[in-house]
Amino acid sequence: MTIGERIRGAALDALSWVVCRLPEGGLIRLAELIGDVWYRVTPERRAVGRGNLGRVVAALAASGRGGPRVAAAADSPAALERLVRSAYRHAARYYLEMIRTPAMTPAYLRDRLIVETPDVVEAAFAPDAPVIFVGLHFGAIELPALYLTNRTGRPTTGPMETLADPAVQAWIVRSRGAAGINIVDIKAARRALLAALRRGESVGLVADRDILGSGLELPFFGAPARFPVGPALLALESGAPLFVASVRRADGGRYRGRLQAAPIPAEGTRRERLGAAMAALVTAFEDAIAQAPDQWWAAFFPIWTDPEAVR
Repeated sequence: MTIGERIRGAALDALSWVVCRLPEGGLIRLAELIGDVWYRVTPERRAVGRGNLGRVVAALAASGRGGPRVAAAADSPAALERLVRSAYRHAARYYLEMIRTPAMTPAYLRDRLIVETPDVVEAAFAPDAPVIFVGLHFGAIELPALYLTNRTGRPTTGPMETLADPAVQAWIVRSRGAAGINIVDIKAARRALLAALRRGESVGLVADRDILGSGLELPFFGAPARFPVGPALLALESGAPLFVASVRRADGGRYRGRLQAAPIPAEGTRRERLGAAMAALVTAFEDAIAQAPDQWWAAFFPIWTDPEAVR
């Protein structure tokens, strides 16, 4: 790294140290204020989010899911705009949580995280065998991996796309490494993830966006979208079970976590089993997003392959 990049890395370390020691309530209010400003100054991003969230709430309302807030957003442009603005606030809070990762200790998780699916969690961890946990760009994305490492006492390996700024990349790798998360480059992740599973370690992937452009097209909230096949391929090759993990923000500084199995049929051709696993993953993604559509911050990026889907 250049001298400037090293300075930025040191500044991020200092910022994280300070932020971890400031009152959380004030930091959340500041993050939400930043989200409001972000909403006002990025009209193109706002339009993408409006189109994508409009697709989501329309599909959820049509199927009777999501509750009154979703139904209102599907019926009223003003209510949809409030949901978009809330999505900006949650996106800003994600960056705050990333900076505060060192403060998210096992005691913090015990006090703040409410597990809504305890039976599924117990089933996932009961065999003391490796598991593939699949996440989304949703809610507090750091917490599922932290919960996993704390629960198993073993490191978790996960891929990450390469960022344009090496200083930020190095800081994230170092910060997550200190929390027991081993980051590998997304373009060479398959071998590292398989090796981790064979060592008896679990792995975590975020798979609701097809970053590499080579995914499988599946129906998603009523329109075709592409999803990376990596998690399903890993499960087929390793025999490890698939679970979708999501943690959303709740009132009072708490979080609510869910774990949902994505079963793979034992019978059928490899293609059939892969397709079934992918369909189960996408269904679980929809179920997670239905809990809080405004916390799905992948909505600010192109998702659907049909442009008409986000108009």
